[in-house]
Amino acid sequence: MNLGRLTLNKMNLAVREIELVDIPRVVDYWMNASDEFLIGMGVDLSKMPSRDALTQMLKSQIALPYNQKQSYALIWLVNNQAVGHSNVNNIKYGEIATMHLHLWTSDLRQKGIGTQLVKLGIPFFFKNLKLDILICEPYAQNSAPNKTLLKVGFEFIKTYETIPGSLNFLQEVNQYKLTKKSFENF
Repeated sequence: MNLGRLTLNKMNLAVREIELVDIPRVVDYWMNASDEFLIGMGVDLSKMPSRDALTQMLKSQIALPYNQKQSYALIWLVNNQAVGHSNVNNIKYGEIATMHLHLWTSDLRQKGIGTQLVKLGIPFFFKNLKLDILICEPYAQNSAPNKTLLKVGFEFIKTYETIPGSLNFLQEVNQYKLTKKSFENF
């Protein structure tokens, strides 16, 4: 399913659901990242899964119907090339999910591309998972996603200390929320 495309600075941007062919790129993003980069995202290096475990998890989630998914990922495309992904977990189908953002290609960062890709992806999450609320809790020290979320219409809720995901260490996060009503008023 491809809900939207747009052109930004002569680059064609698009978002689609993850496919089996995408799994090696997603896994490589995690497995080949430097320790410094992972820590900058709030990752506890001791919690990183093996390549095989991550591959199997992604395969199993692709195969599930929307109402049974524990994780749901989208691939970000620039000029038909995969450059990143966003995913949700902590899914309560028909209610709420937590979103994560990952732009794999460093030379595309801080150019407004991520913001546009997030905008293109949000409809997938609301429509396919029948969400009322989409939450995002980036590491407070990671400025890029914090800026992006405000630009796409998320409401800042609070800053607090937590372990935001299965791969994270205890950290200060900024919590943002986008409701279905706010999304529909985009």
